[in-house]
Amino acid sequence: MAECSGRSAGERRKDFGPEPTEAQSTDFNRMFTALLPRLQQAAAMLTGSPLAAGDIVHDAYVRIARRPERFLSHPQPYAYVFTTMTNILRDQWRRERRRVALPEVPELAEAVERGRAALDPPHGGTAELQARWEVVRLLGFLTVKQARAVVLVDLDGYSVDEAAELLGLHRSTLAVTRRRAHGRLRAVLERERRHDP
Repeated sequence: MAECSGRSAGERRKDFGPEPTEAQSTDFNRMFTALLPRLQQAAAMLTGSPLAAGDIVHDAYVRIARRPERFLSHPQPYAYVFTTMTNILRDQWRRERRRVALPEVPELAEAVERGRAALDPPHGGTAELQARWEVVRLLGFLTVKQARAVVLVDLDGYSVDEAAELLGLHRSTLAVTRRRAHGRLRAVLERERRHDP
């Protein structure tokens, strides 16, 4: 991982506040490392790609490492990082929407698919792997806010109250967002069933 200051060696530090102490850096790295498996799984569900998930987790690490005291003092460190990851993803999606899509080169597409296949986890069997990819595919039909609600409540097992608290939302706001997400997913699945021979 990058050093805790969020900069590479020799790079000038931007004004992000006081330099973190060695104890803060150590505590930050220890806590962040303990959350890595959950963060990687959540990022893979949000992005649909293990490779992109690693990038999002790393970007969140670098961003949070600038001010580790905020992370260390937060009552829900996982929620803090999860929110940071979704903010990074939302920013990326906004930038990508403004880009002009170029036709895909077939050789490149095949190489990317081979790379994805190499990153798939070997354990769990084919059925589990297919189920995971189906979840990722369906999350792609949702907005970022809807996907956040579904991941926390339906996949991570938080209650609506807990998820609302983690995201800093009112309970009813999260419940409505989740209900709309379920409605959209039902509509997608129904439409696919009707068009499937």
